[in-house]
Order: sequence, then C-alpha cells, then structure tokens
Amino acid sequence: MQPAEERGAGARDMLADGLFERFPQPDYNLSVHTIATLPAGKIGYISGWMMANVDSVDITLHGVGGHGAYPHTAKDPVVLAAAVIMDLQTLVSREIHPAEPGVVTVGSVHAGTKHNIISDKATLQLTVRSYSDEVRDTLLTGIERIAVKQAEAMGFPEDKKPDVTVLQEYTPALWNDPALVTRGVAAMRAELGDDALVEIPKEMGGEDFSRYGRTDAKIPSFMIRVGTVPEPLWNAVSRGEGRLPSLHSAFFAPDPVPTLDTGRRAITAMVLDLMTSP
Repeated sequence: MQPAEERGAGARDMLADGLFERFPQPDYNLSVHTIATLPAGKIGYISGWMMANVDSVDITLHGVGGHGAYPHTAKDPVVLAAAVIMDLQTLVSREIHPAEPGVVTVGSVHAGTKHNIISDKATLQLTVRSYSDEVRDTLLTGIERIAVKQAEAMGFPEDKKPDVTVLQEYTPALWNDPALVTRGVAAMRAELGDDALVEIPKEMGGEDFSRYGRTDAKIPSFMIRVGTVPEPLWNAVSRGEGRLPSLHSAFFAPDPVPTLDTGRRAITAMVLDLMTSP
C-alpha cells in the first residue's frame, strides 16, 4: 500500500526513502486494485503488460488580451488552445504505429473571465498514456512541437512562446511476472473456484505499484483486479439496459461486501501459497 497513488508519487517517494533498505526486501510484490467492468466476486488477471506509462503535461498558452469586439487587436489563446487540442489527436492517429497503444487526453482547459474579453492566457492539463519508451518519447516531444509551432503559425509573438511542462508524476508501465501469475492464478482458483477467475486485456490506466518491480532487484510483481459491480446492475447491463459507470465516475458504486471479501480471499490464497511452497 502506498499514499498518493493517483499522483504517481507514493511508490516513488517510498522507494526514495529507502523502503527496501530500511525493511526486508520481499521476494514478491502482490497488489489488488478494483475494476469497474467485472461483477463483484470476480477476479481479473493478465500475464505480462497490464497498465501503461502515465505522464501528466501542463501547457500554458500566452496570448495578447483584448476586447472581444476587436479580435484583430489581440492574439487569442482560446483559439490557439482549440487548434492545439485538435492537432494533439494526430499524434496517436498519424505518428505512432497503429498497433502501438497511445492516448493523449486533454482533461482540463482554463481561460478567460468574461464573454467579451479576449484572455491573455489559456492553460491545458493533459494525461498521456503509452507502453513503449519510443511511443512515450514521440508523444511527449510531439506535444511540445505542436503547441509551439501552432503558436508560430497563428502569428503569436516570439515572447509569447507556449510553456510545456512534463510533470514529475510519471508512472511506468506495469509488468505482471508470467511465472508469478501462473502460480497466483492456480492458488486463487483453488480458493475461489474456476468461475471466479477472468483473464482481462491490458489497458491504458496507470498504477505506481509498477515501481516496486522496477528496482535493481527486479522483484517479480503481480496485480489482480477485483470486480466491484453489484449483481443487479451487472444483470441489467447484460440485458442491454444501461451501461457500466467508469472508475472515477460519480455513479461508480461498488458492492462492498463481496468486493472486499473476494479481494481478501484472493490475496490471502496467494500469500499462503508463496509462504508455504518452495
């Protein structure tokens, strides 16, 4: 367990604080995370890559403010932001291999204060997802290139060059050790039954648990996903009535008892197997 998981800082700071020097180094890393696409009582697993690299990027677009009735006297950062947002999507669609996963999402846009005022600044907050180092580099360098060159193309002054900052909230992709997965799945299957285990695809979410397996010790790691969806909702969606809410949605409401019980039984079964078997 680590604090600040959603910022990607918890595991990084714990390791920097000497986690595996101050305390005995484990033979294995195990973790449980919820999933919003499986019913409560199910466990999702995958061998190999499971979750993506995650980067957070801030873009500040500097404009020249003015009156909305006289746009020719200003340099509108809102229009620039609109162009940048649309062009960013070409990084995935046109600059990385179609078989390589990548995501560029603009999660926040802030600019302006009033209907008739052209702002002098617009800020964008991005989340960027990838698996390979090559794709990650393509996306991050492309984001800065698009912001800077789009400002040039729109005639923004040289002293109004956009600021592009890749934050230190980077989380590396998560690798589930195949041998540990095989062993863990067998232990969970013996405890929970065949029907409780579901193989799931890799995804573009991120998890800083990945850092524990990326130390010099190369400790084998395995994260499982515990289903959370209440049975009535799962049955309704299975009939085509509605859709499942996403993690982080205001409508995400796990069924607590079977979710917690299944997660507890699954992780305990794996720990007991690892502690009692060679």
